[in-house]
Amino acid sequence: MISFIYQILIYKINNMVMKTQYKLLLLLLFMAGLSRAQTEEDYQWTIQECVDYALENNLSVQRTLLNVETSDIAYQQSKMALLPDANITGNYGFNWGRTIDPTTNLFVDNRRTATSNGSLIGTVPVFNGFNLRNTIKQNELAFQASQQDLERTKNDVIINIITFYTNVLFNKELLDNAKKQLNSTEQQVDRTAKQVEAGALPRANLLDLEAQYATNELNVVNAENNYKLTKIQLKQALQLPPSSSVDIVVPEINVEENMLDVSVTEVYEIALRNMPEIKSANLNQESASWGIKAAKSNLYPSLSFTGGLSSQYSDATADAERFIRDGGEPTIVQRPIGFVEGTSTRVLTEVEMPSGRTVEGYSFGDQVDDNLRRFIRLNVNIPIFNRFQTRAGIQRAIINQQQAEINLKDVQNQLWQTIEQSYYDVEAASKSYAASLKQVEARRESFRVTKQRYDNGAANFVDYQVAENDLFQSESDLVRAKYDYIFKLKILDFYQGKPLEF
Repeated sequence: MISFIYQILIYKINNMVMKTQYKLLLLLLFMAGLSRAQTEEDYQWTIQECVDYALENNLSVQRTLLNVETSDIAYQQSKMALLPDANITGNYGFNWGRTIDPTTNLFVDNRRTATSNGSLIGTVPVFNGFNLRNTIKQNELAFQASQQDLERTKNDVIINIITFYTNVLFNKELLDNAKKQLNSTEQQVDRTAKQVEAGALPRANLLDLEAQYATNELNVVNAENNYKLTKIQLKQALQLPPSSSVDIVVPEINVEENMLDVSVTEVYEIALRNMPEIKSANLNQESASWGIKAAKSNLYPSLSFTGGLSSQYSDATADAERFIRDGGEPTIVQRPIGFVEGTSTRVLTEVEMPSGRTVEGYSFGDQVDDNLRRFIRLNVNIPIFNRFQTRAGIQRAIINQQQAEINLKDVQNQLWQTIEQSYYDVEAASKSYAASLKQVEARRESFRVTKQRYDNGAANFVDYQVAENDLFQSESDLVRAKYDYIFKLKILDFYQGKPLEF
């Protein structure tokens, strides 16, 4: 009985320990998941991490990469066209009625005949007017152009990411500015409330400040919504999952260290050497020139070698007798070839009979060996008239080259217009930033004086409110001018081949 009770106690204790361990394990897993979720939520992206992630996951980049692979396949295939080709063909079928045995060329009547033949044929191109060589060069340049198109797509993605990244920075500073104004108003409300309780100020001053505080709260809400919206736009540009969140590292930006020190012509000349769209247009133009050469090569004769093996089989002779030589010395026999005219005397002639034996049946393997044929040919093709198809191909190639030349000029003009516009945008943004900086300094001093007068009762609330709103607006304008100048300057750096970083 005691032993039984002891076993029950041991069982319950073990069961409690197992449950405790299970709960502890669940708690650890939950805390680990919570820690990881917090880590993902609190993680801050740098500008370089955003760019790298976007380049790896952007659908436009992936689509353009497939175009590069397609161009590479065309290029490799054109090189493989220099190699010989080889093909094996064969057939097996039945014939009924009167037909010809392909192995003997004799008629076969009133039976079903099974026949089969096969061949191995190869062709080696020798000369075709340099069509293959010209096509290889054309496809090689087209492949290189597709690689430059990929770089252009990547550049577009980079600019897009930096635009959204800058918007997040801009709205984050606006939010901080709105919170700073709210905090300043809150301190003023507390100070005024104490003065009202002491009877130093009328209650109307406190009510006006509370109304201003509510307005500032609304400004914070709007700024926070705008900040969240720009983060969502950045997340969508990165193509992150909907459940994920994104927060960014706020870099140290010194406007004084980012100055414009080149002319617009210098930027354009650098861009002509570096921008992938210019390289792609040049390569496409050169590829089109080789396309004309490839089209003209069809006017010349072509030369090739063809060789192969073939054999055949027929069951019409499968049961026939056949003579097999054994390689021995032939024997001389006399055979009649006619009669002496007017007599019955035979005319005999000596015939050499090979040494061998006669056997029954003609197997598939023996027929294939005996019917084996080998051949080699030199093929010459001289174009004379093909309904002007070659001429039309040449004309289309010339038009393609002209279109490539126009496209190159168009890309160069667009690049110049973009750089010129960006250059003068930077100059205007620099002046706007300098003006905003002076305005903030003036508004800040004006607000300081007005606030001091308001605290001493020398100014009314309207003057205080106007001064505070003017300061808030000027600080917001300064933030806008600051990021507008930095962003436009970075775009100009981009056209100079400089890394896009803050």
